[in-house]
Amino acid sequence: MAPAFSALTLFDVVLCVLIIGVALCSSSVRDLFAATVLLIIYGVFVAIAWVRLGAVDVALAEAAIGAGLTGVLLIGAVARLKITESPAAAVSRWQFAAKVIPASLGLLIASGLAYLVLTVEWRETLQAPVLANLPDTGVLNPVTAVLLNYRAYDTLLETSVLFAALIASWCTTHDDLWGERAGLRQHTRRAGILATFGRFLPPIGLIVGIHIFWAGADKWGGAFQAGTIFAAVWILAIMAGVIDAPNATGRSIRSFAVAGPMFFTFVALTGVLAQSFLIIPVMVAKPLTLAIEACLTLSIAATLMLLVLGAPRRSA
Repeated sequence: MAPAFSALTLFDVVLCVLIIGVALCSSSVRDLFAATVLLIIYGVFVAIAWVRLGAVDVALAEAAIGAGLTGVLLIGAVARLKITESPAAAVSRWQFAAKVIPASLGLLIASGLAYLVLTVEWRETLQAPVLANLPDTGVLNPVTAVLLNYRAYDTLLETSVLFAALIASWCTTHDDLWGERAGLRQHTRRAGILATFGRFLPPIGLIVGIHIFWAGADKWGGAFQAGTIFAAVWILAIMAGVIDAPNATGRSIRSFAVAGPMFFTFVALTGVLAQSFLIIPVMVAKPLTLAIEACLTLSIAATLMLLVLGAPRRSA
C-alpha cells in the first residue's frame, strides 16, 4: 500500500506545481493568444484536480465550460482584437503597476485562503443534513439535490445571468443585420477533416449528453454538463456545414434559450401557493426535478451555442 500512496502523493504534488506554474505563466505572458492557450491548459489541470478531490460534477463543468467553451470565446476575442502597440515597445511605469498590483492582490488573497484552510477548525458541514434529507429531494445525487434545494436561489440566478449575457451579446448587433443568422459563414471541404468529424461526432455527443443529463439525478452529471455537451455538438455541426446557424429572431431558438429560467421561475412562484418561494413538494420532487433539469439543459445548450457563435454578422 505504501508505494501506491506515495505515487498518488507525488502525482498530487506535481499537479499542484503545474497548476500554479501555468497560472503564473498565463498571467505574466505578454502574447494574448499564448495567455489564452495557457488559461485553457490551466482549466484542464484544475478539472483533473477536482477529479482527485472526488468532485466529478465540478470537474465536468470545469473541463466543459472553464477550459472548453470559455477558451473558444477567448480565442475568438483575441482574433478580433486590433493590437495597436508594437511588441517591442517599452513598458511604462503605469503598465508595470497595472500588472504588479493585481498580481500582488491575487497572491495576498491566495495566501489568506491557504491560511484559513490550514488553520480554521471545521466543526460542522452540510454533508449530514443533505444526506439525511436526500430522500425528500427525489434524487440520489447530493450535488443535484443541493443545486435545486439548498442552493436553488443561486442556480436560478446563474441561469438568469447566462441568459442576460446572451442578451448583452445580441445588443452589439447592428440594426441592419438584426434577423440574420448568428456567427460567420463557415466554408468547409466536403471530404475534409472538419466535415467528416462534423458528421461522425454529433450522434456520439448526443448520446453522451443524454446519458450525462439522465444520470445527473442519481450520480455525477446534470444540466450544466449535458447542456455544454449539446452546445459543443451543435457548434461542431454548424462549423462542418451539416446544419445552418439559427436565426436570431427565430422562435424555436428563443424558446430554447428562455425555457430554463422561465420554467424554473414558474416552479418557484407556484411553490408560494403551497409553502414558500422555491419550494419543491416532496410528492412530485422527482418528476419536477427532472423537468427543471431538462429545461435548464435546453437553455444552457442554446445560450452557450449562441454566445460562441456571436451576434448576427452575415446574410442567410
